[in-house]
This record gives sequence, C-alpha cells and structure tokens, in this order.
Amino acid sequence: QVQLVESGGGLVQPGGSLRLSCAASGFTFISYAMSWVRQAPGIGLEWVSDIDGGGSTNYVDSVKGRFTVSRDNAKNTEFLQMNSLKPEDTGVYYCIASPTFQPMCVPRGLASWGQGTQVTVAS
Repeated sequence: QVQLVESGGGLVQPGGSLRLSCAASGFTFISYAMSWVRQAPGIGLEWVSDIDGGGSTNYVDSVKGRFTVSRDNAKNTEFLQMNSLKPEDTGVYYCIASPTFQPMCVPRGLASWGQGTQVTVAS
C-alpha cells in the first residue's frame, strides 16, 4: 500500500526558506515519478514541480530559481527546498507518487497523494 507522509511546513516570513520532505513507503520508490502540487485558499490545485526516477525535473514558472526538487532513492524520500518565499506561495503542499511520469501537470489515474503540509508565508 502506497503511503506518503509530508513534513516540514510551517509559518515563515517573506524571503524565508522551508524544506519539505515526503517519506514514501509501500512501493518501489525509484520506479515512480514524484510531484509537488499546492492548493491556496479558495484556489484550485496548482502543479508546482516534479522529478522522475532518474532525477529529471520540471518547475512551474512562478517558482523557477527559488524552489529545488530532489529525491534520495536510497531513503525513499523526496524533498522540496523552497527559498525566497513569497506570500503567494502560501497553501497546502501535497506530495504525489505516480507509476507513470506525467510531467508538468497534476497527476491523475493511479497517482497516490500524501495528506499535505501547510505552508504559510506572512510577516
């Protein structure tokens, strides 16, 4: 059974940094593409970033140069390093695992989701 547990969210001032983690279990981690999706209050889901098993990455334009996605296949963990955070980055961030790589979009089909972690950027 696929299980994804996010951590690392919190309250941070504009310009600050956070590092999100997604601990995965129940599947062959390296065979899955991993994505981050966020949902701001009153707004629909927004794809943020993804990374395939080989380490190829994609980012939404609004976070390019500020966010870095990575994965440790030995530890079954995905990370999202978020720097220079802005108030518009506020939202619930979800980790998603998909057996097929669905780049630059919110994964559908057999994708599995974590419970989400809240990120709030405010002064």
